[in-house]
Amino acid sequence: MYLTEYHHHTDNSFDSKARMEDVCAEAVKRGIDEICFTEHFSVNPNLPTYGHLDFEQYFSQIHHVQDKYRGRLVIKAGIELCEPHLMKDEYKQALQELELDFILGSVHNIDEIKLRKYMGDKKPFEVYHDYFTEVYKLVSEADIDVIAHLDLMKRYAMESKGNYQFDDFNEILEAILRKAVERGIGIEINTSGISNMKVNEPFPTQSILKLYKSLGGEILTIGSDSHRVETVGSNLDEALKMAKAAGFRYIHTFKKRKVHGWPLQI
Repeated sequence: MYLTEYHHHTDNSFDSKARMEDVCAEAVKRGIDEICFTEHFSVNPNLPTYGHLDFEQYFSQIHHVQDKYRGRLVIKAGIELCEPHLMKDEYKQALQELELDFILGSVHNIDEIKLRKYMGDKKPFEVYHDYFTEVYKLVSEADIDVIAHLDLMKRYAMESKGNYQFDDFNEILEAILRKAVERGIGIEINTSGISNMKVNEPFPTQSILKLYKSLGGEILTIGSDSHRVETVGSNLDEALKMAKAAGFRYIHTFKKRKVHGWPLQI
């Protein structure tokens, strides 16, 4: 089985101190075949991700580790964009000259407010409805390859609002996934929720994976969303089992934003 890690951060992201070279060394130890670094980036000066990522430094590091680990680890250059359905012209200008292999699209803010703060005194249904509505806008308009952590809101809402019920949001989730299939956009199994004691499940749930597959969705990546060296590829085995149980036959990677499928063999 070709093992992939398609959501990892380093100190090129504002919220990580991991060195890229150390992450690659650990990935090799863990038997990972391909890794894609997906650093946070925003063109909105009102967001915390703005102004941290130095592309010259990032690509210098990418090229260095590609040379150092050639033959042992395939290394791809990716990025995780915050609300890329907004300020689209600014994103296009910022990214047009970059040789990116892969683009994740995320909703971390609503109306320029962090998800944790956005919840406020809103009722649970409103919190999740507003979040999924924003994800629908993302998948409808953004130039991305994969939706990151599709039901991320539960990371922040679980303790004070509780988890959402799939049946309560089936309609909007189906709309999101239909639009993804229509536009050739994939989803990921993000394993970071599994090790989070409050969440204790991946992003998204098995129900969403099955719905995406039933609607004709095929493009699936797996990533730990790790911000540390020691958690590269965490819970990869569980993600692969989820993918198989949902009916997927391939796990996907990207090169210059062209998708490639690897047989799921577990």
